[in-house]
Amino acid sequence: MKKLIIACFLFSGAVFAQDMNVVQGNFDFLKDQKEINTEFDYSDFTMMKEKKSEAQYVKEHKAELDEKAKGNGNIWEKKWVNAREQIWTPKFLEIANIVLTKEKKDLNFQEGLKTPYTLIVKAVWIYPGWDAGIMKQPAKVTTNLKFVETANKSNVLLEITSEEAPGDQWGSNFSNETRIGEGFAKTAKSMSKLIIKKTK
Repeated sequence: MKKLIIACFLFSGAVFAQDMNVVQGNFDFLKDQKEINTEFDYSDFTMMKEKKSEAQYVKEHKAELDEKAKGNGNIWEKKWVNAREQIWTPKFLEIANIVLTKEKKDLNFQEGLKTPYTLIVKAVWIYPGWDAGIMKQPAKVTTNLKFVETANKSNVLLEITSEEAPGDQWGSNFSNETRIGEGFAKTAKSMSKLIIKKTK
């Protein structure tokens, strides 16, 4: 029985591969930059394996929660809406900058900067994952990372797609929003490592 439980844990906690691909452009413009303005676009991502709209997902999940305890749907919706500014965006920026600093790369990503270049992080697809104690599945986050000229955002210098970045933590994590935040953190980590590799 013990072996079965361990096997289930290892299977359920398996790390999913993340694909990060350069669609267009190169990293040359980043070599002499110290700061990059960063914007986040959560306007029209899809969710779940069925690629539901965010609105549909929220409606359905609220109804599920209200069936278990009336009013919990509204409580959760507020947490879901706030997760962008309180979890997902900070996680991305924090981890991107930590990785760069550890590797002694003098480059920093922040919101609201007046810099020549801007990184637009666009959420494309999100799977929140689940956690039932022994059995669990990490979140997955697909994004489009587009480096543009701040004064002319149609001028794309570099575009990267990040597909199914896994989001999970050691131990139990019963918050969909936090697991998704870890997916954004993983995206940032992979992006920063790629920048370091390409700008040496």
